[in-house]
This record gives sequence, C-alpha cells and structure tokens, in this order.
Amino acid sequence: MDEAHFWALIASFDWERTGDDDAVLAPASRGLQGLPPQEIVAFEDLLAAKLYALDTREHARWCYRGEADPDNGDDYISADDFLYARCVVVANGREFYEGVLADPSRFPTGMEFESLLYLASNAYEARTGAPHDQLTSVSWESFSNTAGWQPTHSTTGGRYTGPEMPPLNRRPA
Repeated sequence: MDEAHFWALIASFDWERTGDDDAVLAPASRGLQGLPPQEIVAFEDLLAAKLYALDTREHARWCYRGEADPDNGDDYISADDFLYARCVVVANGREFYEGVLADPSRFPTGMEFESLLYLASNAYEARTGAPHDQLTSVSWESFSNTAGWQPTHSTTGGRYTGPEMPPLNRRPA
C-alpha cells in the first residue's frame, strides 16, 4: 500500500451519505476487501502513522482552543475524543491532512469520525473471515507520540498528568 493508494481510498468516501458512517465508508471498504490481506494491514498501518503524526500538544491546543489547554495538567482532554477528532483530519483527504499537519491552527473543532478506526479491520474480516489482530507499527492512541507531547515552558502537572491517571488517559507533563 503506497501513499497514493491510501489517499485514493480515503477520497472514495461517499460524503453524500453523511449521517450513516457505514455508507460513507462503503466504497473504501469495498476497495479494501478486493485487496490481499497484507495490503489491508498496510492501509491500517498508514492510517496509524497519520493519526500518530497528528498526536501532538500543538494539534491538541488547536483542537480544544477555548475549551482546554494541553499545557494545563488540570484541564481534561479525553484520549478517545482527541483520537476521533484526528480521524476527521485524515478523513478529509490528503490536502486537508497535510495542511493541518503543517499548521495546527487549521485543526477543526467539534467533530469526530470514530468509524474510520474500524474500516481496515472490518474489511479484513470480510475478506478473510478471520479477525484482524495485527498491531500497527505505531500506536494511534492519544498521547502515545511522546516526541509530539514534549512539555513546553508553560506545561504544568496536574490531576490529568499524574500517576493516579490511567496510562491511556495520562498526558505527558
């Protein structure tokens, strides 16, 4: 799976069906199901890499502008919500993704597209009849990109950065 094929599959989303995520994803799902299983896995690996690249303190700052400050350890940022918001950026295509990646201030607010996370695994199961259980090369989970979450001069610890916070919801401080 190369970048061009990955983005062509993303571009195949049927946004005329907005409101029914399965219908939006159906063209890409059909496309993935027609590929060898290792290509479906490679699609998911590229998706994880795209989401990982957006998993930064600066992208979170713009995603939650006016709501939460990622430098303030007492401001809650849902790991799931930030992941689903990053999915919106990828789902909007290559040009939009590259724009937001380069300029976090372009990050959209108040939207989510969680369904994107299940596209490859559902296509893999439909293609093979077996569950998809392979790990990606990087994690798409929020706060896993430690380089992207390096503390700044204004980062402070708090109740959402300390050891009492479960690891998958704990922000680096």
